[in-house]
Amino acid sequence: MDLSSDQDLSIAIMNLISIEEHFFFTGIKTGKANYFALLGQVRSMRKELLKKIVKDYEGEIWCISKHLLAASMRLMEVGTKALGQGKKDQAEDLFKKAFDLYSLFWAVNLGVINLDGVKKIDDDMLNKQDMKKTGFLGKFSEIVKKVIDCCIE
Repeated sequence: MDLSSDQDLSIAIMNLISIEEHFFFTGIKTGKANYFALLGQVRSMRKELLKKIVKDYEGEIWCISKHLLAASMRLMEVGTKALGQGKKDQAEDLFKKAFDLYSLFWAVNLGVINLDGVKKIDDDMLNKQDMKKTGFLGKFSEIVKKVIDCCIE
């Protein structure tokens, strides 16, 4: 399966979410309403593009998807800052969490998991024979690593 274009699109959407946030904060800090108008334009573009990936509008899937991408992007940024400060272990932990959230985004939107009635996934629902101890999100991260290849043209 070649999802490289969708992966590129998901990264673009992450950046659009970030741009929305920056227009918001700039508008508030400067008191200039024109930044809110720009925020609205970027938001419209982000919604249009997110529809290309998020096909299932059931329940809160749309918002879950948007927030998974936003949180993943923020964790990547915080991890990059930590890396720049020489905090390698902290950065790697943040990068792993970012990728786990990104993988969960794909798991939800590719239908890998069925969220009907899921409230909490108990530890006893996971395979105890798995010695890697990667947990629920780790499983999806491994799948995404194998399925999505951004280098396929």
